[in-house]
Amino acid sequence: MTRTMTFASRNAKEITRDILTLIFGIAFPLVLMILLSAINKSIPQGYGPSNFQIEKLAPGITVFGLSFLSLFSSMLIAKDRTASFVLRLFSSPLKPSDFILGYTLPLIPMALIQSAVCYLTALVFGLGFSVNLLPAIVVNLPIAIVFIALGLLFGSLLSEKAVGGVCGALLTNLSAWFSNIWFDTSMVGGLFETVANILPFSHAVKAAQAAVAGNYSAIFADLWIVIAYAVVLTVVAVAMFTVKLNKN
Repeated sequence: MTRTMTFASRNAKEITRDILTLIFGIAFPLVLMILLSAINKSIPQGYGPSNFQIEKLAPGITVFGLSFLSLFSSMLIAKDRTASFVLRLFSSPLKPSDFILGYTLPLIPMALIQSAVCYLTALVFGLGFSVNLLPAIVVNLPIAIVFIALGLLFGSLLSEKAVGGVCGALLTNLSAWFSNIWFDTSMVGGLFETVANILPFSHAVKAAQAAVAGNYSAIFADLWIVIAYAVVLTVVAVAMFTVKLNKN
């Protein structure tokens, strides 16, 4: 465990060196929240979309903001693969699961900080201060692990240039369109709604919204789906990481 924590500490330093990416990952969701809140306030009461109300918008933005974790994790592991750093570490007593844990652990505090910053910003735009904000932050952890695991999976498979497009553009757009943040997917219906219900993003948003509202009985109906995705994707990431290392 000590070796894993040492490896995690090294990865944390690597992540914090890229200050511009960190700032963008936190600032971009906040800019969206500010713009959408301003739009909602300019619309007469009762006419604007319910998704733009701060009680629903803030939890959605926190989930969307976590999608950038996939970019951080994928770039980190892809860069290490390119530099053959991971291959040198493979001669150490660390197991593949220890490697994945070492890449994951530094991003967990980042996920908590990012969610907290989003909710603190939402207070300025009318979100009521409540103890419910604390469990709402914790509820975001499973979806954070989903994004991290996806990043590690793609980072194990693709090159450093390729993961930028997949995790930086494709994945963030998928999480945005299929998450019930900007519009209710049931209004579109059909295949679009079906895909949204299969993917974990809308379930993560609904769980976060239920936590903010204090409706704790409704949280786990959606959160269990996100947790299942987190477990499966982490296992797949470990397996793929092992295959790539053995192949190399």
